[in-house]
Amino acid sequence: MFEKILIANRGEIALRIIRACKELGIATVAVHSTADSDAMHVRLADESVCIGPPPAAQSYLNMPSIIAACEITGAEAIHPGYGFLAENARFAEIVEEHGIVFIGPTPEHIRLMGDKIAAIKAVKEVGIPTVPGSDGAVGSDAEAAKMAANIGYPVLIKATAGGGGRGMKVAAKPADLSLALSTARTEAKSAFGNDEVYMEKYLQHPRHIEVQVLADSVGNVVHLGERDCSLQRRHQKVWEEAGSPALNSAQRYEIGGVVTRALEKLGYLGAGTIEFLYEDGRFYFIEMNTRLQVEHPITEAITGIDIVREQIRIAGGAPLELKQKDIVFSGHAIECRINAENPFTFQPSPGLITQFHVPGGLGVRFDSHIYSGYRIPPYYDSLVGKLIVHAKSRNECLMRLRRALDELVVGGIETTIPLHQALVREHDILNGDYDNHWLEKYLAKKNA
Repeated sequence: MFEKILIANRGEIALRIIRACKELGIATVAVHSTADSDAMHVRLADESVCIGPPPAAQSYLNMPSIIAACEITGAEAIHPGYGFLAENARFAEIVEEHGIVFIGPTPEHIRLMGDKIAAIKAVKEVGIPTVPGSDGAVGSDAEAAKMAANIGYPVLIKATAGGGGRGMKVAAKPADLSLALSTARTEAKSAFGNDEVYMEKYLQHPRHIEVQVLADSVGNVVHLGERDCSLQRRHQKVWEEAGSPALNSAQRYEIGGVVTRALEKLGYLGAGTIEFLYEDGRFYFIEMNTRLQVEHPITEAITGIDIVREQIRIAGGAPLELKQKDIVFSGHAIECRINAENPFTFQPSPGLITQFHVPGGLGVRFDSHIYSGYRIPPYYDSLVGKLIVHAKSRNECLMRLRRALDELVVGGIETTIPLHQALVREHDILNGDYDNHWLEKYLAKKNA
């Protein structure tokens, strides 16, 4: 096991990783920008190193500074968390070239799954179902028009190097196709430096279902069930559930088995998540995230497995302690992402936290890096906390979530707490009757 780990991240995820390390008896190193000198992860780590000014490009994305911090402190491994450099294959290679362990998948798998076209080809070969679409990057508009006619409208144009909804456009009919292609290419070039796009069938009422996996260095792969992340705004997740209200036990084990067998064939290592669109009883692969997910705590709640701890153990060469038959799913869990934003327009709201009260009681967890008197900087992601609630059944979980949301206080800034308070009282949400487009339609009505 490692003696010291550097966390190449900030905010709640950096704090989450520090907690796991402390429980394993591992010393921690926090890196931070000058804007984060008073951040909670800096306060609670055993050591801290300033790696640059506020802009992420000069600090949290500054590879030489992060490697130097490792060498100065003697850290043996780097945990990248999520975002920033977590899915940067070149960073993982550089870390390994310096004799440091990257706590994550191999650079080869990060690179493979980061290229959407290559990822689709790879998962098809190992038996994972995919959305009908182009076999590679779309060329001319004329070629795209032929593909769209074969696939059937509406079609979705997506950046091959994309994520987070950028470089993604829908063409509902042939007349929309040319503009959708040019807009997607422009966005893709701006966001990812790569204007390649591909095409797939646009599903009308899908749910977003993802399967969490763990894989060790000796070929063992297990799945930890699914999460339903269908409540999204502009392809950004807002509310997640484990398990999905849309699946039964047979479907859960079927898709879990498909995923674990596929990743065994790929020789995958570490934690990862296979994301699907689910419609009319069928699963369609979207992408694989080769990192820890923001919503991992709800999986931890229903399985009792510390996913970060397992990431660290796997990176240290330890085999998985559990077999698939040992993993039991207990109850239901929901996570609400609390952002420093207006609850209905999503206008960012950085500033000083003047009041802060965390809800308590059985089955309630709040992962956050904020505290009363902390000033949220304007330079980074607006996530300030994650409210996670677990109970024996979904109905109990919803009632517990309603109570916990009413107890949660974050004063001095606007947050998305009122949005979640409204959602947990909506008839469709209570019935689990929603899809990927539900929240966008709901917000459109609210803001009309």
